[in-house]
Amino acid sequence: MNWLLPEHLADALPAEAACLERLRRRLLDLFRVHGYELVMPPLLEHLDSLLTGSGQDLRLRTFKLVDQISGRTLGVRADITPQVARIDAHLLNRQGVTRLCYCDSVLHTLPASLAASREPIQLGAELYGHAGLAADREVIRLMATALGAAGASAARIDLGHVGVFRALAAAAGVDAEVEASLLLLLQAKDVPGLGQICGRLEEPLRSALLCLPDLYGDVEILATAARLLPDLPEIAAALAALQQLQRSLPDLPLSFDLADLRGYHYHNGVVFAAYCPGYSAAMARGGRYDGVGSAFGRARPATGFSLDLRELARRTTTDAPPGAVLVPYAAGDRVLAAAIAALRDRGEVVVELLPDEVGSEGPLCDRRLVERDGQWLLELINRDGS
Repeated sequence: MNWLLPEHLADALPAEAACLERLRRRLLDLFRVHGYELVMPPLLEHLDSLLTGSGQDLRLRTFKLVDQISGRTLGVRADITPQVARIDAHLLNRQGVTRLCYCDSVLHTLPASLAASREPIQLGAELYGHAGLAADREVIRLMATALGAAGASAARIDLGHVGVFRALAAAAGVDAEVEASLLLLLQAKDVPGLGQICGRLEEPLRSALLCLPDLYGDVEILATAARLLPDLPEIAAALAALQQLQRSLPDLPLSFDLADLRGYHYHNGVVFAAYCPGYSAAMARGGRYDGVGSAFGRARPATGFSLDLRELARRTTTDAPPGAVLVPYAAGDRVLAAAIAALRDRGEVVVELLPDEVGSEGPLCDRRLVERDGQWLLELINRDGS
């Protein structure tokens, strides 16, 4: 059956494709009016470029192939963010703040979940060149605004900070293997497994790591964290940053989760995730990833977010497109041709019937052009087609 697609890949048929395109345009226009410039990186790059620096976590998710021209190994991008960091660091080479956005397909070797596509449409915005919390605030606000504009306002936005776990791991003096194990257990909130590994550590670091899975909730959890965690400068700075963000975004549904460490090897500061009603996974994710451009010759402060447009489109209700106008074949009729052109100029969808074609099976036509006393006029089409 040659028409079957590989698993976790699917065509977007007209209704879904139209919905995706309307949503893409709406959100990219939103980014544009906030000063974010659109970039379009290539689908393929040299593998070592895609996986350099922050891209190392993508190794298992990246399809690989050999370039028939150079003989070098290429990768099909699994994430656009490292490509945008390359553009900022190496091609634009601006000294001040740079705001960039993007929207295009990525390809994963394995789906993120049983219901996920292996070809998400990744849409995102990145801000380079500003190390302060004002940049994180701008990106979090933009993420919330984008979800609202898509009709999927966030019910909860979790904030975290990877500096908390990094400070505890460094103070405990654990090696890379133990740190990786702790990280996986914290991400899964596996308290029994965490207890087994932390049993070898000394106090107060053992208790601090064991309490991380429970440090989630509203702003009061930050005071609890300050009381339970060791008095380390890195932890104090991380908690202060989260407190400051909470004060500067009082209208957003912020909560806190100090064990949310997804993207740990990629991020190095504030991280955030937006959750929408009726969907258990995060709809959008982001965070700070300073210095990622160093792999491309220029380290820059950076923060941003991204989401899967396909998943967002499934969870939103967008306005139904207006109906189309059905018109007869216009060959040789200049008046009719002018009427059709005028309709299209004002944004109407016009389906011009071909000879012997009696109706449209494509766009739903709710009006038609009919001739009355030498003029072409619009009239409604009844549900029964009359």
